[in-house]
Amino acid sequence: MATSFSNMGRVPELRKRLLFTLGMLAVYRVGVFISVPGVNREVMMHYMQAGQSGFLGMFNMFSGGALEMLSVFALGIMPYISASIILQLLTVVIPSLERLKKEGEQGRKKINQYTRYGTILISLVQGTGISFWLESINAAEGAAAGVVVSGGLLFKVITVVTLTTGTAFIMWLGEQITERGIGNGISLIIFAGIVAGLPDALVQTYSLSTLAGGRLEPMTLVLFAVFAVAVVATIVFFERGQRRIPVQYAKKVVGRKVIGGQSTHLPLKVNTAGVIPAIFASSILMFPQTILNLFPDARWVNWVMSAMVPGELFYNTLYVSLVVFFCFFYTAVTFNPVDVADNLKKHGGFIPGIRAGKRTAEYIDKVLTRITFAGAGYLAVVVVLPTFLQREFHVPFYFGGTSLLIVVSVALDTAQQIEAHLLTHNYEGLAGAGGPRVRGRRG
Repeated sequence: MATSFSNMGRVPELRKRLLFTLGMLAVYRVGVFISVPGVNREVMMHYMQAGQSGFLGMFNMFSGGALEMLSVFALGIMPYISASIILQLLTVVIPSLERLKKEGEQGRKKINQYTRYGTILISLVQGTGISFWLESINAAEGAAAGVVVSGGLLFKVITVVTLTTGTAFIMWLGEQITERGIGNGISLIIFAGIVAGLPDALVQTYSLSTLAGGRLEPMTLVLFAVFAVAVVATIVFFERGQRRIPVQYAKKVVGRKVIGGQSTHLPLKVNTAGVIPAIFASSILMFPQTILNLFPDARWVNWVMSAMVPGELFYNTLYVSLVVFFCFFYTAVTFNPVDVADNLKKHGGFIPGIRAGKRTAEYIDKVLTRITFAGAGYLAVVVVLPTFLQREFHVPFYFGGTSLLIVVSVALDTAQQIEAHLLTHNYEGLAGAGGPRVRGRRG
């Protein structure tokens, strides 16, 4: 892999894609420092650093630090992800959307268009919630007063329009990266936001040690670092893990040639959904919080806000349930055992000891359900276990299981795409070098 990456700059197309991706991510990071009109960014940063709520830290992490700066990108990419979840759920329920999904490229473009409309609608709702929340902070007593310079209806309208436009721009950036760059643009934007906060998180962690006047012993920090490395290794192990089902192709005699007869395998990933369940679950948990900001004085709102703090029993239970649900849901949406069994049957393939057709589909579905259960369990442990360490040692939220899962998974996916481009380039080079040479006749 190291040798392959050293050759990235030698492939013109790959070099252009990498530079384009880095350029779009740089534009995103610059936009994080552009504040919404009519707010005091310094007061908001003080409010966030005071640790008023663990949930705000999570929201701030996914937005790349845009929330504490009251940036035009404060909503982040989460409205787009929420809209994608809703469209995928509706695809299963509404037959017309299901038909669109099966129409190929044109159907996919139409669904993407609906997702964009849904993103704008959700951004308007969440932007309204944030505008009310900012004014509620401004009205509260204490150091947090003064977040909003001048409130009122005009401030709410400007805030909603600005935040919605910022989310739409991020959505466009992500789509451009996916189409003209390397990797999944939406995932890379979340990845860039998390990575951008890691240096500050490391400094904060060091400040907690006794070497810098804190309460944590150096050995505790070493153990914590070992635990983080172990979590990363676990993520890599499960993300690379596969269950290979043996497949045999029958021999066919065509003229004097014997075609087929080879043995291969059907790879089923232990975690077919990848990092999607964690992102989807986080997005679902974030959406109600902005709705609750519309009713800041209600008693039930205070109860929900106290229960929806990362690390609390109710929050962890709900988070794990959503992760497990989206593991099975996303796998069912993206992988159809019946289609795979039909394709094997059409090409003369079969699983040894299993009858082709319906029995093959049932066998694949059974194996897929088992490994998806294991993958869902692994994701649930990774996203929840580190929260106990955070509550015990008060380490920055960036070292949570969700952030590590996203960073490692997106990095692995991007690295695989880079290797695929390099491999394609090598094959094209061999084909060009070994292809037949045609000489023209002299006139």
